Parts: sequence; structure tokens; C-alpha cells
Amino acid sequence: MFGSMGSLVSSPWIYAFVALSVLLDVFLPVLPSGVLVIAAATAAAAGSGAATGQVPHDVPDILVLILCATTASVLGDLVAFRLAWSGGPRLDRAIARSRRLTKAQERLGAALARGGGALVVLARFAPAGRSIVSLGAGAAHRRVREFLPWSALAGLSWAAYSVALGYFGGQWLGATWLATGVSLVALFGAGAGAALLMRRPARAAESAPTR
Repeated sequence: MFGSMGSLVSSPWIYAFVALSVLLDVFLPVLPSGVLVIAAATAAAAGSGAATGQVPHDVPDILVLILCATTASVLGDLVAFRLAWSGGPRLDRAIARSRRLTKAQERLGAALARGGGALVVLARFAPAGRSIVSLGAGAAHRRVREFLPWSALAGLSWAAYSVALGYFGGQWLGATWLATGVSLVALFGAGAGAALLMRRPARAAESAPTR
């Protein structure tokens, strides 16, 4: 894996590939943006000379990698938000036909109205959660100043977590399939946990007695 990525990782183009992948996966959740971020961070750690204290110039900078992933995440959220905002009746009908999008829109609107947006942060880790929340917030015509700070926190949390997994996995296990696999399991585990936490309040609300 890292043999084939060697030339890319040692090139500044790695940042462009990471940014493009993270930007687009709000519309195409099947894009392996998390895999790419982890692979780049793992390769950076394995080639950083951490054990000897010698850091060559031809490996990605971890802080720049986090900044690229965070910025692309926020930009992608905002693009989806604005498209849903101005989507018109056709998009409204599409959301109305999706039970998942409708529930997310209702819950997100209530959370942002209360001044909290932990749901936005959780959704960034859950599979397709970022898409649902960004589109739901835009379709509900939430104010940008309500959504943007939480989107930034979500993007930074996800980027820092993903880079940390790859970087420390690469330091401890080297640029191996084992390091990549362990890091990806941790990333997917966080996603599964986030999805569970997002569903729990909805289930509680559905089972609550009505008066």
C-alpha cells in the first residue's frame, strides 16, 4: 500500500488529494477520505525518523494535513448546506420522502435552537452522518452562524482524530498493513459509536409517553 503511495506521500500533491477527497465525500460518502488521511499520516510517521529525531523534508507535515482536512470538511459542509438551502421544492420533496433525513432535520433544528450542536460533531464520525446533517440544516434554513462553528469543531475533531490514529499507529507499528488496519478499526469504531449515540435520543423520544 505504502509502496504505491510513496511518490504521492512525498509530494505536496498529497494535501490536494486529501482536501479534494474530504471536500467531496459530503456528496459521495463512499469516498475513502478517512482511509487516505490515515494512510498519509501513517506514512508520515513511518518516514519521519521519529525514533532517531531526524525528520526529512519529503514527508507530509502533520499539522498541515490536519489543517487541510479540517478546511475541506468545513467547506464541503457549507457547500451542501447552501445547496440544500436553495434547493427549492424538489429537494424539499426528496427530504420529505426520506425518513432519515426528516428526523435528522427535526433533531438538528431543535439542537441548534437550544444553542447546542453536539449532534453535528457526532454526525461527522458516523457513516453518511455528515451528509445528512449538512443537508438537513440547509433544508431547514438554519442560520449559518448557528451551523458553522459546530461544523468547524466537527471537522477539526475528525481530522485530528484520524491523523492521530495514522501517526501514532505508524510510530508504534511502522508502515504496515497492521498499522493501517488497527487505525481504520479505531476510526470505524468511533463511527459506529457515534451512530449509536445519535440514534439513542431518537429512540428515547419515540418511546416517551405522550400526554
